Amino acid sequence: MNGLGLLVMDSSSSSPSPFSASCPTEQPENTTDHDYYSGLQKTMHILSMVVYSIACLLGVTGNGLVIWIAGFKMKKTVNSIWFLNLAIADFIFTFFLPLSIAYTALGFHWPFGKLLCKLNSTIAFLNMFASVFLLTVISVDRCVSVAFPIWSHNRRSPELAARIALGTWVLAVLLSSPYLVFRDTVVGSRNVTSCYNNFALSDDYTSEATRRLWRMRHKAMIITRFLCGFLIPFMVILICYSIVAVKLKRRQLANSAKPYRIIIAVTVSFFLCYFPYHVFSLLEISKNSSSHEMKLALYIGIPLVSSLAFFNSCINPVLYVFVGPDFKEKFRQSILSTFEGAFSEESLLGSLSSRRKSRSASEVEVPRV
Repeated sequence: MNGLGLLVMDSSSSSPSPFSASCPTEQPENTTDHDYYSGLQKTMHILSMVVYSIACLLGVTGNGLVIWIAGFKMKKTVNSIWFLNLAIADFIFTFFLPLSIAYTALGFHWPFGKLLCKLNSTIAFLNMFASVFLLTVISVDRCVSVAFPIWSHNRRSPELAARIALGTWVLAVLLSSPYLVFRDTVVGSRNVTSCYNNFALSDDYTSEATRRLWRMRHKAMIITRFLCGFLIPFMVILICYSIVAVKLKRRQLANSAKPYRIIIAVTVSFFLCYFPYHVFSLLEISKNSSSHEMKLALYIGIPLVSSLAFFNSCINPVLYVFVGPDFKEKFRQSILSTFEGAFSEESLLGSLSSRRKSRSASEVEVPRV
């Protein structure tokens, strides 16, 4: 979330999350409100530290294992390339989480320098964009495989998948690069360094023109992030899987939907983890954000939804194991076979192939769906 619209540009109101930051706006109306909000903040930050630590531990080990298996132990397939890139995005993000944990533990003092301040936030949004773009590409790939099986069989290849994955990374880098520009550090009155979003690129926020520029850029960043990092990709995903469901139903291939469980689970988990985050981001720039009730909701909600978004980066390896086909049998054999089952595309392609063969005679007279 780039900036709580309620927080002053001071170390005591900084946020540990690279999604969040202090902003150059007014303080609460009186000392009682300020103390109340500060107490809530401390509670939320402690909770955030716990969640960040869990996400870091599970994310680094789990995604590292996925990278090792999908990147070095498995045969290169289109599916393994998709999930390998998802794991890389999550691994990089969770690898940098100790910086946010240390920031909180040091009383919101950032001793790591301006470059790491910029990188920490940029990588958080790079992970978000790369993940949702890869999920969108996977859904399109699934849709094309079912709607145009012959074309897909002739053109679909690991080499093409690798090039498309590279393209999603380039797009994600472009959309997250503004944080390299706007993220900044400032030394407060108590010689404490804060890492925040300097949207106006100014050292003085006393003038109304500067504050107006800050609000305009802040709003533009949030809207762009919502449209490009959530709404548009999920519209594409929903359309693609709706087409897949209709095609499989018409071809009476209900059993062929099983291999889709893993990617559907990953997509749903991303939606559940990031939807609250985007809702609070939009609330942050709403006209009612200055009301007492909204301030309270943002103080409590923003650390919670940030933590939930972070948790998405460590949940995918768990889904690969528990949602992948034939988990119980394959897990007894080895972890490698568990991930191979999760990333397998053979059962789907085999089902489609056998079904096409069994209906080849009737499909001569009946138009394909």
